[in-house]
Amino acid sequence: MNKNSIHEEYLRWFHSIKDADLQSQLEKMDENQIADSFYRDLEFGTGGLRGIIGAGTNRINIYTVARATQGLADYINDTFEEAARVVAISRDSRIKSDLFAKVTASVFAANNIKVFIYDDISPVPTLSFAVRYLKCCIGVMITASHNPAKYNGYKVYGNDGCQITTKSADAIYSYIQKRDVLTDFKTFPFEEGVRKGLILSVPQKVLDDYVEEVKKQSLLENSKVDKSISIIYSPLNGTGLRPITRVLNEQGYTNITVVKEQEKPDGNFPTCPYPNPEIREALSLGLEYCKRYSADLMLATDPDCDRVGIAVKNNDGGYVLLSGNEVGILLFNYVCSRRTATGKMPKKPIMIKTIVTMDLAEKIAKSYGVDTINVLTGFKFIGEQIGLLEKQGREDDYIFGFEESYGYLTGTYVRDKDGVNGATMIVEMFAYYKSKGISLLDQLQQLWDKYGYCLNTLHSFEFPGESGLSKMQSIMSHFRDSDATIQGLKVIEKQDYLNGLNGLPKSNVIKFVGESGSIVFRPSGTEPKLKVYLSITASDKNKASVFEEQLFGLLKKEIASITGEDII
Repeated sequence: MNKNSIHEEYLRWFHSIKDADLQSQLEKMDENQIADSFYRDLEFGTGGLRGIIGAGTNRINIYTVARATQGLADYINDTFEEAARVVAISRDSRIKSDLFAKVTASVFAANNIKVFIYDDISPVPTLSFAVRYLKCCIGVMITASHNPAKYNGYKVYGNDGCQITTKSADAIYSYIQKRDVLTDFKTFPFEEGVRKGLILSVPQKVLDDYVEEVKKQSLLENSKVDKSISIIYSPLNGTGLRPITRVLNEQGYTNITVVKEQEKPDGNFPTCPYPNPEIREALSLGLEYCKRYSADLMLATDPDCDRVGIAVKNNDGGYVLLSGNEVGILLFNYVCSRRTATGKMPKKPIMIKTIVTMDLAEKIAKSYGVDTINVLTGFKFIGEQIGLLEKQGREDDYIFGFEESYGYLTGTYVRDKDGVNGATMIVEMFAYYKSKGISLLDQLQQLWDKYGYCLNTLHSFEFPGESGLSKMQSIMSHFRDSDATIQGLKVIEKQDYLNGLNGLPKSNVIKFVGESGSIVFRPSGTEPKLKVYLSITASDKNKASVFEEQLFGLLKKEIASITGEDII
């Protein structure tokens, strides 16, 4: 959009909208803010919508939410029979999540689509579960996952309980594009939808049955373990508190201390501005609690409770954060060993992981006779594979799925990563190994000793705004056009997924595979960031760390030369 068009759209919003909060923001905007808020429409894709809360076409607000919902309603009405036109809606604790959920429900209802909505905040996995349980054609989760407080989002789920994949996203987006953001959507007050019987509460039984499915994932059988282990838990001011403490308590784990400052829902995230359990800062307050109470284990889930991070005590009495990859291979090995011991391993077991997730998992899988399916980044692709297995009558062959970004799932009752399942299985695994006199750090070292050391790191380069998008495109083009070479890594193979590869859908991802590891470049689908994944194999941790540091230093210089600016 050129400058004149941007300003015209700004003036149209300025003179048309009636929302006092958004009007106030428009009045205070300078030219740069106007440009960033209106230079494009907020992108809709497989992750739905995600953006900064505020006024403008490139922001998430009641108008962009209503427009997306109207397009989605048009898609539903053209695609599904009348009896199947049912949707489920949930939300997290973020700023305006309640408002956006009600706007979404109202637009659906005004289009004569039946809505089931959770009365209170509820995690992503409970939305995925409700979609299939209530036989919905679509689900919507209002959340921006682990993004900072200024963000919110709108995730869309298909009738299989998975986040929509590329084909559905493109179809829905074509309907959205036909609608004007300010004027072209149907709606009426939320209360009217309730009165007409078009907006209903999700029945309590749905949540109860979800909890029972999570509990069924236990692999303890008759094993006696110490369930008095001391647990520190933080929901990071999000949705995880009630479901996680409920499941743990019902399974006998009652020695739980919740981080008080992060216990109640609060979209401002006052003590963890970046509520992502992947980063140490988000867990710092919980780690203080660990020291205060001499806890055995710390858990933290992100605001929509689909990711879980952990910390464990080391031999010196300090606490070590484990990466998503490390927890993933620990859980996978635990699942394999316990299924084998209890006779629950299927004849043709399958593990599913993403292409950026630790390759060491495949070695573990092979040792247990488990087949591996590699998919593109995003748990929706793992959920999609579970659905395909179900259609083949092989649903029970799935035993585990995970991704490096702290997402895990041991069952097929939902089709997205599940922080409730992840947290409870981590606690069970911890208690089981403790009963054998083994810590998780000991168990991890045993895996390194058996399969070799592997270091996986993720580096994100932030490129905000229109100019940032152009820079990311330049970086991807640079590496895409290179002759399978990259500084510091002796490349054996370059894998470009732009046109599809190994049976996977098209995706803007490039992977360089070398003798001592691999590098993956991928623009984020939800944030203005370029993500770079390094996977290094070496004889020990120190050698891997030294090589990773050298390789990353060279990469930063190369990216800086492409963008013409210093990379921190």
